[in-house]
Amino acid sequence: MFDLERWQEIFDTIRKNRLRTFLTGVSVSSGIFILVILLGFGNGMRNGIAEEFKGDAATSIWVWPGRTSLAHNGLNPNRRIQFRNADLNYVHENLDDDFDRASTFFFPPNTQLLYKNDPIVYEVIGTTGDLQDIENEFMSEGRYLNQKDLDSFAKVAIVSNKIKREIFSEVETPIGQQISISGVMFTVVGVYGERGTSESEEERIFIPLSTAQLAYNGGDRIRNLTFLLPDKGNLDETVAASKSFIANLKDYLYQVHEISPDDERAIYFGNDIEQASRYYSLMDNIKLFFWFVGICTIIAGVVGVSNIMLIVVKERTREIGIRKAMGARPISIVGMILQEAIFVTAISGFTGFILSMGLLEFLGPQIEIDYVKNPSVDFTLALTMVSVLILAGALAGFFPAWRAAHIHTIDALRDE
Repeated sequence: MFDLERWQEIFDTIRKNRLRTFLTGVSVSSGIFILVILLGFGNGMRNGIAEEFKGDAATSIWVWPGRTSLAHNGLNPNRRIQFRNADLNYVHENLDDDFDRASTFFFPPNTQLLYKNDPIVYEVIGTTGDLQDIENEFMSEGRYLNQKDLDSFAKVAIVSNKIKREIFSEVETPIGQQISISGVMFTVVGVYGERGTSESEEERIFIPLSTAQLAYNGGDRIRNLTFLLPDKGNLDETVAASKSFIANLKDYLYQVHEISPDDERAIYFGNDIEQASRYYSLMDNIKLFFWFVGICTIIAGVVGVSNIMLIVVKERTREIGIRKAMGARPISIVGMILQEAIFVTAISGFTGFILSMGLLEFLGPQIEIDYVKNPSVDFTLALTMVSVLILAGALAGFFPAWRAAHIHTIDALRDE
């Protein structure tokens, strides 16, 4: 039931102690404000990391050859490792259950590109159709490379959206247009786009691996191996599966290329899954630290509320004695002190909540920092934190109120 007189008493007390109440409110609202902002940036960092890994599929494995650093089986160090089609074929035949997609690169040497007799400068790569999923590419027009292109040594090419804008702006579509790659004419059959933010990934023209090897004296040489592993649904299980796959692949490659087991420089293995796991683990630890700092700040504010209520009880001890002498019940005394504590905590908490959520809503989408993107906090979570804060404020006010309610009437009337 609404008690006008009690609310008038609360506002009279606040007016008499404006500075004290204001400072207490600032400590409470700053706790919520800091916690929401910190959690917002924690989510923003997680979004930023996800964006960094967006360019390629999250479960991709990249393998690049290097040079040996150790002698092995009578072979000298500093040998250049050369991958071949047989390496990719072995993986397909023996490790097929461990991955979803497998592809490779072949870079034709010294390519000269012409479009309508005008020279153009882009990177040409021979590859397979599985690369689309591994690199997380999407098709804007036409189609991607397929197995039929590989089997028939087709002279087809896939260009990017960037190349379309820069080279084919005068035609309605690049599909069907022809480009010359070192004197060999290729027909454009598709336009792809990269989901990442780096435009350098769209400066590449893809042609069938078999055609590239045949037309540009590649033999059976390939530059790398790349794989897309299945997502196990659990990050730890996916990381464990990727490590097992790399170990099996490494055993084969080191054996067939006669590399010392202790040679870490002969072949490089890039594990996007494990790298992402490390970043996410780091972000979880940072977010936990943010929670700790924010909660400690809120606790400091709640302690401030408790202190101010103790002071209020001390200042109003004689008044409380008079109330009890006139028949006021202990529940009435508790309610009076508790209501003031809840009011101060609620107003301060919602002030910090509104300011922090408004700041994130206004500035969040505009923040462009490496590894931080669109910092934000779930509205329900933030509102729950405010509710917990109000409950904590009620508990902070309850103990001084309980003490006030149990002061002996005679002792309260004697208080100066």
